[in-house]
Amino acid sequence: MSELTKGEFMASYRDMVKIRRVEETLMDVFSAGEIPGFIHVCIGQEATPVAVCKNLKESDCIATTHRGHGHALAKGIDLKLFMAELFGKKNGPCLGRSGSMHLAYKALGIMGANGIVGGGIPIATGAAFASKYKKNTDVIVCFFGEGSAGEGTFHESLNMASLWKLPIVYVCENNGWAEFTSQSVHMPIKDVADRAASYNMPGVVVPNDFLEIYAAAGDAVERARRGEGPTLLEVKSRRWHGHFVGDAQKYRAADDIEGARAQDCIARFENYLFSNNLLRPDEAAALDREIRDSVSQAIEFARNSPFPDPSELTEGLYA
Repeated sequence: MSELTKGEFMASYRDMVKIRRVEETLMDVFSAGEIPGFIHVCIGQEATPVAVCKNLKESDCIATTHRGHGHALAKGIDLKLFMAELFGKKNGPCLGRSGSMHLAYKALGIMGANGIVGGGIPIATGAAFASKYKKNTDVIVCFFGEGSAGEGTFHESLNMASLWKLPIVYVCENNGWAEFTSQSVHMPIKDVADRAASYNMPGVVVPNDFLEIYAAAGDAVERARRGEGPTLLEVKSRRWHGHFVGDAQKYRAADDIEGARAQDCIARFENYLFSNNLLRPDEAAALDREIRDSVSQAIEFARNSPFPDPSELTEGLYA
């Protein structure tokens, strides 16, 4: 794991704030009926995508989930093109066809979000096999929630990845809720990372803290790049909002939501930057204004972009 420079600290903070402002804005425009389908936001979990992707090369690949906006943004997707895709416009990376839940961008190694619980895990494992087969040094990161750890795809994939020492890092973002079900209801263990022992790979648990996630992910990525096989990294990052935008969360106690909000990864990282003279409050405020402006510009770009024409329906479907 490399030490971060002041510029890299600032870039990481910017990315985390950008993800939050994007998600907050998407909640508003989706609620206003401007975006089709469903939207799942990752507010409260911004540290994980940024800290993990900070350890990756452009050629490294990620597989993500229905709650995957933060991962795509952290991997470097252009904000305007990102917004165009969510609005269903033809200049999006997937020509407006993926929407929020299946966003992909091959040029940046974003293999795609997946609306199926656990669906991205075997895809990422296959990509890791391809990386090893081709004898390159690319690492694959697979993001998923704790609900996926009960799927057969999880167990089968981790078994093969360990057996073949594939260059992959499995990142479980454990936010405590599999859709509307508490972890205690569907899982007899507290830490998903305990399951790593069954497949003879390291299992690491970290809190929702940028620095700890960055360090643990860095070790896991370096291990994978050296050819030493996979790691299961679990981040305890409780979500602030419901499963989808519009979910009233009647199944969830108010103190659980308040507790999640108290564990604000951005505020925690911001305080670290302040106390180490890496960021001043006035700089943070100016950066926030700049980010809000860029998000507004991206929304307007998406609104003014053209929809695909029906004649383009089969474009890109066949190789």
